[in-house]
Amino acid sequence: MKRKMKTLQVFQYLNIRTSILLLFSTLIISALLLISFISLNYTEKIARNNSVDYTTKIIKQINNDIDSYIVSMDNISTLVAKNSAVQSYLFDDDSSVNYEINNKRILELFETVRETREDICNIAIIDKNDKYIINDGKDKLSEFVSLEDNGWYKNAVLRNGDTFVSSSHVQNVIKDNYKWVITLCRTLINPYTNEQEGVFFIDLNYNAISDLCEKNSLGKKGYVFIIDENGNIIYHPKQQLIYSGLMSEKIEKIMSSEENYFVTDVKGDSCVYTFSKSPKTGWTVVGVAYMDELIKNDKEMKAVYGIITSVILGLAMLISIVISKEITKPLQVLRDSMKEVEKGNFENVNIEVFNKNEIWSLSNSFNIMIAEIKKLMEQNIQEQKQKRKSELKALQSQINPHFLYNTLDSIIWMAEGNKTKEVVVMTSSLAKLLRQSISNEEEITTIEKEIDYVKSYLTIEKMRYKDKLEFKIDVQKSIYYVDIIKLVLQPIVENAIYHGIKYKEGKGMILIEGYDYDNDVEILVKDNGIGMNKDQLDSIFDSKKKNDKSNGVGVNNVQMRLQLSYGKEYGLVYESEPLKGTTVKIKIPKKGKSVYEE
Repeated sequence: MKRKMKTLQVFQYLNIRTSILLLFSTLIISALLLISFISLNYTEKIARNNSVDYTTKIIKQINNDIDSYIVSMDNISTLVAKNSAVQSYLFDDDSSVNYEINNKRILELFETVRETREDICNIAIIDKNDKYIINDGKDKLSEFVSLEDNGWYKNAVLRNGDTFVSSSHVQNVIKDNYKWVITLCRTLINPYTNEQEGVFFIDLNYNAISDLCEKNSLGKKGYVFIIDENGNIIYHPKQQLIYSGLMSEKIEKIMSSEENYFVTDVKGDSCVYTFSKSPKTGWTVVGVAYMDELIKNDKEMKAVYGIITSVILGLAMLISIVISKEITKPLQVLRDSMKEVEKGNFENVNIEVFNKNEIWSLSNSFNIMIAEIKKLMEQNIQEQKQKRKSELKALQSQINPHFLYNTLDSIIWMAEGNKTKEVVVMTSSLAKLLRQSISNEEEITTIEKEIDYVKSYLTIEKMRYKDKLEFKIDVQKSIYYVDIIKLVLQPIVENAIYHGIKYKEGKGMILIEGYDYDNDVEILVKDNGIGMNKDQLDSIFDSKKKNDKSNGVGVNNVQMRLQLSYGKEYGLVYESEPLKGTTVKIKIPKKGKSVYEE
């Protein structure tokens, strides 16, 4: 129950389109995964069965080949055992002349057999009295190994004339031989006494069995080995590792298995053991195949399934996206329109819905509401425009009474002192200042005119403060005709004089610089006054702390007008250090345009 509640809570934070898409996707993916799982399991089962059938056929074929090989060798042994020369050699007590004749005939027989079968290493007859003929007659029995002690001989005796095939071993009965062989042997029965008078054996080259086992491939890692009825290994491609104990096979499981195969894990790899027992030799041929090599086609099939599933899933997801989009499109339009309204953008907000359903009713009500809001906002904008026009007129016509009184007083004082030139300069500067203040109602001017205005103001202040104030204007001419709103520089310069230089000991300096950048213009107003601390800097744009000594157009007003005109990324930036001075950076766009309209 709690898990179900958590699942529902997850959907609460998803939008409708995502929820629909998630539900569709979950159903589609679940169905595809189920179908893919069933199909892949079925395919893997078929591939596994086919692989087992394939390896079984190979093992049976190898077993048949070995049987044929052993039968051919057994036929040779029968041929030799029943040869008259061999019979006479073993069972007749003839003269030495007959013995020599029989010996020669047997050697010729051995030579014929060895010439026709290169896979025979040794061929020999040994009677119970240690009379023997080996190969070409030159080989001898070993002085250190007894024939009766060999396992293959003991098994041949037990078979009493029937053929016995040994496991692989080193032949140590023949002196200085020591070849790795498989011995096919049989005791020779005296037909008169029915007793075992000797033994005949053929040593088969170990590689002959190896070639039969390896001519059919079970993959790069797969291999074939042979065990006898007692589980002894007759042949193994890694014989030395088996005998040294470094490798082992699952012989007990093979011997006890009721089926002809089993699948097991070998060092992390899945292997299939397939085996077939020969009724002729009693040997069991075992094939070890690695599943990953046998079912390569299964991997390809899985890849095909994966591609098909991915394509179907992609198409299903695409259809789900289209369906969910069509279902939720009207709601998204309504949501986007609301977000635009939230940002303050009421233009082109009109929702068109063609299906007359609940969403249409909601959208229609929204359109009516937006129309009413736009009407009220337009009315408010017109009122604000009119108010700003009135404020601008008041600002343009406003000159600080103290400044005007002090300027006129200075003119009178200079006139009484017969300082005609100074009177002319100050009167001319004051006239320019007054003329530019009341010239027109447009808020936009050029940087050149704004510089002229502040230059007139600084000229008057310099003459009033005499040696207390100096100023320098260094503005790039390329920005002279860039538009700027009125009354930007003068309030900043006024603040620099009255709050910085006035209280400084010694001469004050105001430097005005202007720079042309790619898209912007920067004007710097620097003074070497008393500067400001951090608290004073933080309170510069605080409208509650208006400077009573300014002309009414404070820096807060300038900042507000600049940002209203050009955006929040433009305006004033103050930098100051106590006792070192203040720098004001004024940033405007090169082609700025006022938001105030006529």
